[in-house]
Amino acid sequence: MNENRDRSSPILANKHYAEESAFQPGNLLREARRQKGLAMRDVPAICVLDPDGDLVRRLRQDGRATADRDWACYHSELDRFVEGDVEFGIVGCVVGASYAVLVAEQLFAAGCRLLISMTSSGQLQPVRPPPYFILIEQALRDEGTSYHYLPPSDFAQANAGVIAALEGAFDGLREPVLRGATWTTDAPFRETERSIAAMTARGLLAVEMEAAALYAFAQACGNRVVCFAHVTNQMGQEGDFEKGEADGTVDALAVIVAAARRLG
Repeated sequence: MNENRDRSSPILANKHYAEESAFQPGNLLREARRQKGLAMRDVPAICVLDPDGDLVRRLRQDGRATADRDWACYHSELDRFVEGDVEFGIVGCVVGASYAVLVAEQLFAAGCRLLISMTSSGQLQPVRPPPYFILIEQALRDEGTSYHYLPPSDFAQANAGVIAALEGAFDGLREPVLRGATWTTDAPFRETERSIAAMTARGLLAVEMEAAALYAFAQACGNRVVCFAHVTNQMGQEGDFEKGEADGTVDALAVIVAAARRLG
């Protein structure tokens, strides 16, 4: 058996990219509302995916987040909070490409107009000591979900207009926000030394688990999504995963709010 099959692999077959999906997220939400007796209520126009869950936990601990009891998703919880003059919806622990896109589909079906993902990530290029942020301009598609939305290619791209609009948005923040490309993987515990070396040689800045799929979904469906990597570790070295003040939530919120004010 050829272990290096690519275009004959099942994940690349029968995708029919131009066809509409028979299973619509709005229908799933409708049935969930019916079964659970929930009211029809739009989510905030700006929503946040928080794969680590640190932001949601901190906002709840500080009494700043309110659970949205009418969020009809079967698989996640939505909180609402206000930062400055902006109301956000936020979903915690949305880790991994397929789960992130599953929730993103339902958020946009429920009224979201801009989705911001803030995921923790591992450093590839030693550009500076962690923690710091990366505005992800493109992500290498080493996951599965993006192939259900776009034909095969190496990278999924952020919307050029969204990236251009963020020029200068983060000037003056305490932690720097770099720009560049990341490696999206489904399997962080299969990051071998040789695969890490190959991705580093391609100039990728960090590795994370959601951006390629979210950008492919955004491009295919015409939705606005922007992804940030919060670089907090060097592949599990001793002393890793120190995010900063309040588990990094102070600086992460500053980046999210700056992006929302520029794009909202």
